Amino acid sequence: MNITLSEDQRDCLQELINVAMGQASDKLARYLETFVHLDVPYIELVGSDTLPLLFAQKYNGSSVSVVSQGFYGNDGIRGESLLVYRRDNAKEVASLLGYEPEEANENEQLADISSILTTTFLNGLAELISNQMSYSAPRLISSLNTSLDSHLEQLSFNWELALKVDISYQVTDYSFNCDMILLIPGEAIQNIQSVLDRILEEY
Repeated sequence: MNITLSEDQRDCLQELINVAMGQASDKLARYLETFVHLDVPYIELVGSDTLPLLFAQKYNGSSVSVVSQGFYGNDGIRGESLLVYRRDNAKEVASLLGYEPEEANENEQLADISSILTTTFLNGLAELISNQMSYSAPRLISSLNTSLDSHLEQLSFNWELALKVDISYQVTDYSFNCDMILLIPGEAIQNIQSVLDRILEEY
């Protein structure tokens, strides 16, 4: 599959993501009653066979937890969100969500914060492109003392090419940060291109 984003399409997508991130940051800050910082997102097209290597290089064998959540929109837009937490940061989730001791185990806490982070951002993006999103239940796909690249092999990447969007969340008051990686399969990229072209024509 040979798909490329034009410069105008990439710029349009970058701007939409920036706006959605700003909205998500504001909503999360109000919900968590703290400051949420979002780095500039990184967008690239990657082959599914290269993903394990890319992730392994980024996290360099760190002990991580990963929560996977599928998303599905109108116009054939779909994909998967991966929330990646280093184990030392995952311990801050209970404080972040205001859980009492023993109220929820760590896996449940990670699923809860992942759902909040994913849906807040993607609902904002969906609104910008006049779309609606639905979501699968969050699923923990990693465990203690294993590296992220081994868990990528458990995912069903049924595409040759994926649009990959990297977003970093930082919650300063809790010394908490995590990465959200959106993976959008090839046929859904083409559908997003149609949406971007429609938006570009309107302007």
